[in-house]
Amino acid sequence: MSTPFVHLSRGGVSVVLGHDASGIPALLHWGAALGDLDDDTLAGLVAARAPGVARSAYDQPRLTGLVPDGTRGFSGTPGLGGHRVGGSATASTPSLVDWRVDLDDAAVTCTSRDEEAGWEVQVALALDAAGLLHARTSVTNTADGDLHLSSVLTALPVGAHASELLDLTGRWCKERTPQRHAWVQGTHRRDARHGRTGHDATLLMVAGMPGFTFGTGEVWAVHTAWSGNHTTYAERTPEGDCLLGGGELLAPGEVVLTTGETYRSPELLGSWSAAGLDPLSHRFHAHLRAVTPRARRERPVIANTWEAVYFEQSLERLAELADVAASVGVERFVLDDGWFLGRRDDTAGLGDWTVDPDVWPEGLTPLVDHVTGRGMEFGLWVEPEMVNPDSETARRHPERVLRGRAAAPPEWRHQQVLDLQDDGAYADVRDALLALLGELDIAYLKWDHNRDLADVTHAGRPAVHGQTLAAYRLLDELRTEHPTLEIESCSSGGARVDAEVLARTDRIWPSDTNDPLERQHLQRWTSLLVPPELMGSHVGPATSHTTGRTHPLRYRAATALLHSFGIEWDMTRLDDAELAELRSWIDLHKQVRPLIGSGTLVHPDHPDPAVVVSGIVAADRSEGWYVVATVAATATQHPAPLRITGLDPDRRYRLTEQAPPPAGGADLTHAWSAHGTELTGRVLAATGIALPVLDPEEARVLRLVAT
Repeated sequence: MSTPFVHLSRGGVSVVLGHDASGIPALLHWGAALGDLDDDTLAGLVAARAPGVARSAYDQPRLTGLVPDGTRGFSGTPGLGGHRVGGSATASTPSLVDWRVDLDDAAVTCTSRDEEAGWEVQVALALDAAGLLHARTSVTNTADGDLHLSSVLTALPVGAHASELLDLTGRWCKERTPQRHAWVQGTHRRDARHGRTGHDATLLMVAGMPGFTFGTGEVWAVHTAWSGNHTTYAERTPEGDCLLGGGELLAPGEVVLTTGETYRSPELLGSWSAAGLDPLSHRFHAHLRAVTPRARRERPVIANTWEAVYFEQSLERLAELADVAASVGVERFVLDDGWFLGRRDDTAGLGDWTVDPDVWPEGLTPLVDHVTGRGMEFGLWVEPEMVNPDSETARRHPERVLRGRAAAPPEWRHQQVLDLQDDGAYADVRDALLALLGELDIAYLKWDHNRDLADVTHAGRPAVHGQTLAAYRLLDELRTEHPTLEIESCSSGGARVDAEVLARTDRIWPSDTNDPLERQHLQRWTSLLVPPELMGSHVGPATSHTTGRTHPLRYRAATALLHSFGIEWDMTRLDDAELAELRSWIDLHKQVRPLIGSGTLVHPDHPDPAVVVSGIVAADRSEGWYVVATVAATATQHPAPLRITGLDPDRRYRLTEQAPPPAGGADLTHAWSAHGTELTGRVLAATGIALPVLDPEEARVLRLVAT
């Protein structure tokens, strides 16, 4: 090992890389910034972390290397797995001993080559400006014969005092449901085998001090940035290792490297915080904001037609809806499912991306012209990766339906998966989309993906890996040809939410439910990874079509206020008072919107789980907006005081309530005077403010402005 130790330090985080007596590099520290460390101090740190030799154990001291390596006695999940068919190499997996370390600013690349096994392995680590750790493992086949990979995982060590785990699960319309438990010895592994990220995928695997919250406790987290099958895991071994790791889930024969060919794993993104989940999330937010530059402009208010008209489309009806949308301040009008050939319901038409002349005899141009003539942008729903068996595409090219055997996989929403690894299928769907974008003034695509991939192969191999790369390629090509086009990642709602798809899109749809009670929960936990301006949140009808619950406009609009705001509601049925109230909420969103895309998202902890608080604080902490919502009846008649976090402790803030009054003009200001209350940020965080008596499923909006 050419460099005895490495210290990366950036964004309030330090990473220290040392090595054992055999020259095997190992991560000795990932966490709090350690300040300037000279060589002597680094050498002392490495010596202080040197392990001993236990009884009834290997005779030589052993550190878990940068790649957990079973050939050297690591008893947990190995980082690498594979086998070779033919050729001269005899070992199936490498023994990684002779490492080369290349250091560049806040990044390091470690490379090892095992001539006997015929593997070259490279691990790249880098800290970005926010202190997010980017880690990736690459494998190159350096011998004769094919190398069949079974796993390439990246793992990061965390503090042993992090003895509690948090991960997320879920289902359709209840995505990102948290689950917490003690981190005991063994492996807690979350595999996602849906061919997409999945409704039940854990965005993050979090390990922390017992009882950590959004504002307290030291925590570490990793995210596997991949939109196909993947795994994320937490592992404690009897030897004392504490690791968080992840990577792509590879089916047998899915990735086979020919001589000289390289496989690069998905990035494993790692975040650390000394003060709970909020600062940990801020590092992820900074990264996603950096890789979605087009989303840096203020997010336009959207009207989506789905829950307004479903498949009942006509120029007259949609033009009327567009007129009302423009009158209340909508800036982007999105035509959802139902516009293309044969699409009268969800049983037919996917794959035939031409406008249906029976519904649109003059094409979509009259609607687009009407929408843009009212000063709004036009958006369109597509689902390019799917095909209905009842479609011209499937009838002409049945071979383009992904399958693993003679019988097609079970249908899901009456559809199958289009084989984007087939050159003809890829070219046809790309050209159809480019034709639409070339013909119509389309600013935005809502890109859906409405089924799992099950029992799918291409050219005799499992197809998920290649299908995922093909989808990325298609997104990249469209963005190259149309640099201003914005794309939303939707997948039966929130089944494709990950950092890699967000590097290619401008917004995610976190769930198909617009029920604000469900949204309060799932938006809170989705924000562990996704910043609020990249998360669509819509005001739906009073009664949710997914849950049957009924909520007032105040609750629905307040739930969407601090996100990428939209309406998914037949506004043509509203009376003047309801339209005025909706317009007031849109105006309020536009008032706070400049902070949403640049500010800091905070979740002040409240002792009553019925009270959920979300806030946006300006980057200079001159202003903050907070939505206080109840998701159940409060435990006490008078809720406990709310301690407001995120503000400058040494500045004074004026507190006012900002929500528009409901139709009828009732006075909703109970706890604070109309002129506001002034307190310092320190007092607000330490003692808090009294909350009014809150009904179940009620929301209030607070504004704090530095004086």
